[in-house]
Amino acid sequence: MNIVVALLIGAVAGWLGSIIYKGSGLGILGNLVVGILGGIVGYWLLGQIGVSLGTGWVGAILTGAIGAIIILFLFNLIFKKRK
Repeated sequence: MNIVVALLIGAVAGWLGSIIYKGSGLGILGNLVVGILGGIVGYWLLGQIGVSLGTGWVGAILTGAIGAIIILFLFNLIFKKRK
């Protein structure tokens, strides 16, 4: 059951990150992957600077969204669309 909750939180965090950071869309599966990886990056990064957004679903989604925004920024920086 924990894996399902992690996937749901990752999906919401990835979707929220893609809404906040406007860039190239990655689709549902891409948002899920970015959200899960964003959770890992967000927890690591916020832990390094001593910030906690709380426990529970809301804290996990916000932390994942922050990490997802960072990942999306780096992704769009590396893989820019050429005109």
